Amino acid sequence: MHPFEAFGQLGRLNTLKAVTLRRLFSTFAGGGPGLGLLLMRLVAGTILITDGIETSRTGEPLGLLMLLLALPAGLLLVAGLWTPIAGSLAVILALGSAVARQKNPYACVLLATIGAALSLLGPGVWSVDARLFGWKRIDIER
Repeated sequence: MHPFEAFGQLGRLNTLKAVTLRRLFSTFAGGGPGLGLLLMRLVAGTILITDGIETSRTGEPLGLLMLLLALPAGLLLVAGLWTPIAGSLAVILALGSAVARQKNPYACVLLATIGAALSLLGPGVWSVDARLFGWKRIDIER
């Protein structure tokens, strides 16, 4: 089958869209791994939110920008919505914070590592992403 033949068949277009969305979110792990991903999301999101608020209160020139970027990224990670995008933003913010601050770059590197892991692994089963884009089961009764 030619790759563009799927676009000519209207019935297959919805299947193509669902597969594309599922590939963006690599896994919706349940059980122990899902709990681990939930804890990673909660920790990373909470750190982003508190760091954004603290940075905005110090009066640093980029404090407001940090708040405007870190607060939504943290909230998205806590909810598990758009996890690859929020995790990538967490990586950028954490590495930028590690370069800008000379106090303790190790915590920022750790946050960047968690953000990268969440971007690559996905949000887990206890997330908004899993509810919106996860596998669905439809039972048809005869």
